[in-house]
Amino acid sequence: MTSPRQSPQSLPIYVQIAELLTRDIVAGRLIDGERLPPERDMAAELGVSVGTLRKSLRDMGEKGLIESVQGSGNYVRAGGDTGTVYAMFRLELLEGGGLPRAQVLSVDVMDKPADLPAFGTATRATRIRRLRSLNDTIMGVEEIWLDADAGIVSEATMSESLYATYRKDLGLWIQRAEDRVSLGPVPDWAPDAYGPRPGDTVGYIERLSWSDAPAPIEFSRTWFDPDRAVYVQRLK
Repeated sequence: MTSPRQSPQSLPIYVQIAELLTRDIVAGRLIDGERLPPERDMAAELGVSVGTLRKSLRDMGEKGLIESVQGSGNYVRAGGDTGTVYAMFRLELLEGGGLPRAQVLSVDVMDKPADLPAFGTATRATRIRRLRSLNDTIMGVEEIWLDADAGIVSEATMSESLYATYRKDLGLWIQRAEDRVSLGPVPDWAPDAYGPRPGDTVGYIERLSWSDAPAPIEFSRTWFDPDRAVYVQRLK
């Protein structure tokens, strides 16, 4: 496991823990019926208080993902609701799972470039560029474009989960997305911390996302290092 962290853009610590454990369940690293370690041991490994851990486990219990048995411990229940704020985040560490994290590189409101596919109804959009990690492993860079008519995102209130930011700040729910996965060259704006150099060929994802309108409102593209992460789509 990785230790959660708190920063101005982080989700609350108990949410981070619940997200991490849920992704481990989805990835098969935690299996149905498995007994979790004692709470004090888990809290120490994660670097949080027992109270914070228990809040995470209660949240997961309400979703049917954890069953607490008095005098016995906490058990994984894989048939519960895994629809977390990262449910549409398809990149995982090679060994599975990993808590998604993001470092904002830039946020700009500008005219939509001609090379983008059609999305939204405005001629302008918010462009967000970020460095992506899973746990503490840097594995990609991404560029997100949100149509201006859907709302303007502020860096000051942005969390590591953009979909959570959309819900909180704009009242906007992303209901579905379409991904196209291929290979592509690393963009010239990628920072040195990413690893692969501009022009190197890496994994490439283009995504169009919809709320409740007929037209997509968001377009994003992600360049991920296939030596560190893999795209995963699980069918239920």
